[in-house]
Amino acid sequence: MTSPIVLLALIGVLYAAGVYLILERSLTRVLLGILVLGNGTNVLVIVAGGRAGAPPLVGTAPDAEMSDALVQALVLTAIVITLGVTAFLLALIHRTWTLEREDDLTEDVEDRSVRRRLARGEQEDEEELDTTGCENASDTDDDESELEPASAGGEAAR
Repeated sequence: MTSPIVLLALIGVLYAAGVYLILERSLTRVLLGILVLGNGTNVLVIVAGGRAGAPPLVGTAPDAEMSDALVQALVLTAIVITLGVTAFLLALIHRTWTLEREDDLTEDVEDRSVRRRLARGEQEDEEELDTTGCENASDTDDDESELEPASAGGEAAR
């Protein structure tokens, strides 16, 4: 049987690769990251379950020599949950590809307009979701304009 150290290293590599893939902007890579994290979790649960033993059937072996059936049930449950999340993400990827012909997530125009209005003081907090002013071109310009400090000359120009 393989050493637990090798399996723990495998778990670390799977988790690192999964987190790296989830942080990408491409939905396909996010899906692959979820799948890799799910497999890493399955290996973690199996390693945490301890050594393999006799089949967990009552009367076939002493209780101390039987393997724990809870580990197998948890892994099966994790597989089903990963399958459900994968189906949801595949539907999301398909819908995004159908509408935009790309799977990269872009920043929302309304999010940028809310941030600009917060910076200008036109809105108290993000809870006020008034997006009626986002039709203006100044609300949807590049992000460089929101980094400029408001000066007295800029106030008079409004």
